[in-house]
Amino acid sequence: MSENDDVPFNRDYPLAPGVVDRVRPGVRRILCNNPSPFTFSGTNSYIIGEGRVAIIDPGPRNEAHAQALLDAVRGETVTHIFVTHTHNDHSPNTAAIKAATGATVYAEGPHRASRPRYESEMGSSESGADRDFMPDVRVTDGEVIEGDGWALQAVATPGHTANHMAFAWREKNYLFVADHVMGWSTSIVAPPDGSMIDYMASLEKLADRPEDLYFPGHGPEIPDAPKFVRFLIRHRVAREASILHRLAKGEADIPTLVRAIYIGIDPRLTGAAGYSVLAHLEDLVVRGVVATDGDPVIGGSYRVANS
Repeated sequence: MSENDDVPFNRDYPLAPGVVDRVRPGVRRILCNNPSPFTFSGTNSYIIGEGRVAIIDPGPRNEAHAQALLDAVRGETVTHIFVTHTHNDHSPNTAAIKAATGATVYAEGPHRASRPRYESEMGSSESGADRDFMPDVRVTDGEVIEGDGWALQAVATPGHTANHMAFAWREKNYLFVADHVMGWSTSIVAPPDGSMIDYMASLEKLADRPEDLYFPGHGPEIPDAPKFVRFLIRHRVAREASILHRLAKGEADIPTLVRAIYIGIDPRLTGAAGYSVLAHLEDLVVRGVVATDGDPVIGGSYRVANS
């Protein structure tokens, strides 16, 4: 999305789909061929360790990508599969990889929304969610899962989805951060699937952690990661300020706010931008800064509280 000039994004990512990229010792990366305005050049899957390995995020239901992952670990044993969250570009290939390898699947849990749907939202469908996914083992924040020559700590990072989980390889100071932090763009936070309140709290949590190299679900790795997270926090605070600046001029609906804030946005992203604005508005309504009639929903009209 636009209005990202204050964040040092890196969109230089020449990795071709299906190629095994040994990005760091003990970390291999394979890109799925599912590019889009939301996934950038595609979804990254990661292979951790050597010999007896783990796979993080097998990706969308894509036979070519599943085969690329299996070819990459030919002669090795896949003992663990980690799933960061249940969007359709990250988890559906899990079943195929598990069937081929017999590996145990670890994740926070099945898909769920960050809050119950309001009555006025009941007719809408939440697209992009993998509702068939169920892990073999549900992991909790801080839990450490050990493999052969590696150990990953679960780091709960709700916000993009309620069940979003990053995984830290603390010995190497790496964090597999999925979609919570990406180097190429801001993450989409779309209620009721996502929550801006949770997302901002998770950013603050990551900024205080020691890991300095992030491996995201899309795009290149992120060096000097805590500093980058601080950029993202400031960017989100500035987005909130832009919303309040427009509302100070008078009551507005979400399409009006999007036009005022996202100058030159790719038309394919206007819907997602609207939901990100809604996520900010939900937070502002909870804090009593912004008011609306009824529930804070995508079709609502918003104003500065007490105005």
